[in-house]
Amino acid sequence: QVQLVESGGGLVQAGGSLRLSCAASSRTLSITVMTWYRQAPGKERELVATISVGGSTKYADSVRGRFTVSRDNVKNTGYLQMNSLKPEDTAVYYCNAEILTGSGLSKIWGQGTQVTVSS
Repeated sequence: QVQLVESGGGLVQAGGSLRLSCAASSRTLSITVMTWYRQAPGKERELVATISVGGSTKYADSVRGRFTVSRDNVKNTGYLQMNSLKPEDTAVYYCNAEILTGSGLSKIWGQGTQVTVSS
């Protein structure tokens, strides 16, 4: 079955940058929308950014201007470039892909990657 594999998380000081990747295990499926979420301890899951097949993007107010979401449709890989990181960005980041199959739309999730920003 298709899986999403996330990478790129780690520990960084405030003001630093990280680039997260979300790679599908198969290039044959059709990803309509790829979305990045994050969840910090004691907080609800938060939508960070999303990108459609056509490249239309949306960002949470808290990350707009600092984060950039992109995708490579050939590689079936999504990216989240995070700049000017703040301690409040600390969370587990999850990617989600909405895929189109013969049965309709389904969602698959990455395993999550920890991002820790120190002050």
